[in-house]
Amino acid sequence: MELLRNGRPRVVITGLGALTALGTMKSLWEGLKAGQSGIRRLETINVEHVPVKIGGEVRNFDPELYIERKEARRMGRASQFAVVAAHMAIEDAGLTIGDIENEGERVGVVLGTSLGAHEMAENSTFKYKTSDYRKPNPLALINALPNMPAHYISRFLRTFGPLNAPSTACAAGTQAVGEASELIKHGRADMVITGGVEAVLQDYALAGFEAMQALAVGFNDNPGEASKPFDANRSGFVFSEGCGVLIIESLAHALKRGAHVYAEILGHASSSDAFHIAALDPEGKGAMRSMRWALEDAHLNTEDIQYINAHGTSTQANDKIETLAIKNIFGEHAYNLAVSSTKSMLGHALGGSGAIEAVACAMSIFEKVVHPTINYHTPDPECDLDYVPNIARDMPDLKYLMSNSFGLGGQNASIILGSL
Repeated sequence: MELLRNGRPRVVITGLGALTALGTMKSLWEGLKAGQSGIRRLETINVEHVPVKIGGEVRNFDPELYIERKEARRMGRASQFAVVAAHMAIEDAGLTIGDIENEGERVGVVLGTSLGAHEMAENSTFKYKTSDYRKPNPLALINALPNMPAHYISRFLRTFGPLNAPSTACAAGTQAVGEASELIKHGRADMVITGGVEAVLQDYALAGFEAMQALAVGFNDNPGEASKPFDANRSGFVFSEGCGVLIIESLAHALKRGAHVYAEILGHASSSDAFHIAALDPEGKGAMRSMRWALEDAHLNTEDIQYINAHGTSTQANDKIETLAIKNIFGEHAYNLAVSSTKSMLGHALGGSGAIEAVACAMSIFEKVVHPTINYHTPDPECDLDYVPNIARDMPDLKYLMSNSFGLGGQNASIILGSL
């Protein structure tokens, strides 16, 4: 088997871990294939005073399965998610912490997030200002930094190589996986723990996004129907939380230890809209650049791609513009593509979404099946591609796929996976 591709080490995915509104890795994938929604009325926060009371919530989460109680209490929820999902991923890869530590400086961590454990800063600030300005929590601000989830993975799993924490809004998870692959392709690591996390499902975040008129409203009594990407009656996204972690290795390293391989990372790219803080470029030029450059990085033609895991947020603007960008890049081949949105079932976990979607894509390559876009009932003339409506699809010849993530601030990221 060729160990190099285009003169650089091949990069493969050997372990997967996830915490989502549909549960951990096994229940997540089975739920996605079944078209099951994880959107529910929120229980972990008080939503009586906010109009939107639904979201994609990680339930029954117990960080103490992997983290000592004293340590867990100091950490933000995003850091807890990251460490637990990383443990799940290394176990899935057939590794132990001892194995990771023995690799020394050849294991890195690249974990993306939008806000990290933002609730720690918010809660500490509130307590400080409402307690006559008594001594604040000395670690709250530090633990709220966006690089803390990556730090805790490195600390607890004993990695000593490169450490990076992209904070590129909703593109962070996808961009992290792509940049992690570069560490291996450039010989700076043999293995990287990578992915994305978000855990800022708070009342003030819901209120803020609702004030932007970005959230789906009117679904408090039927939350599973709220997220309907590409449907003509879509009205906004559903806010969620979650984490996806992938173990990636050079193919040579994976073969040497007899690792199980899900998929190969073939290419990636990121770009900027340079347009608006929150609105997408109406012509989709930033998204087009990201997709085009990812294809070039993978040395593939547009006709090679068979499936796109879309950003697919369920907002009027995103779905229309993403469809336009796909058609502009892929031309007539766009109508041969299967396109689906994981967010139809999980909602939008900001910086965690792209990584969770990368996990789903790795399983699509491995099992040759793509999950559906649920709640798709009324076609939109401006969204006229094959969105794999409501029922999963077997694709026995699936070899190459693309996953897109587009974020606030005009951040765009695309990644291409393939079968080994």
